[in-house]
Amino acid sequence: MFDHLGFRVRDLAAARKFYDAVAASLGLSTIDNTETSFLLSRSAEALVPFVWIGTGKPDFWRDGHRTAQSPLHLAFTANSKHAVDAFHKAALENGGADNGAPGPRGPAEMQYYGAYVIDPDGNNIEAGFRGSEWPPRRMEAG
Repeated sequence: MFDHLGFRVRDLAAARKFYDAVAASLGLSTIDNTETSFLLSRSAEALVPFVWIGTGKPDFWRDGHRTAQSPLHLAFTANSKHAVDAFHKAALENGGADNGAPGPRGPAEMQYYGAYVIDPDGNNIEAGFRGSEWPPRRMEAG
């Protein structure tokens, strides 16, 4: 649905450590971009969509832009419940804080299993897995 998004961080090394671990747990990649940023995507070969993460100011951002004071919510798709569990563990071991242990989320019909962590900049980062019946089948008239 999106091509790319980006956000600034205060400490690139702390962010890179956190997102390297999170990406690996979900089968994603972090890719060197510039001295002040990196990309998070499926792989170097399947770059788009991607998330730009950095301390620099891209040319298209306005002067005076600062690292956001409001937290960002970013949810990654996991390919299994095990990947959600691995995401949560990796995040906590690499500078993240727990914001919701792995488990079922939402109404049962959503078949959603997710976990939430807070990254080193205070953003709420999520990984979730939807069961095979998502989206639910529509009821047939009759």
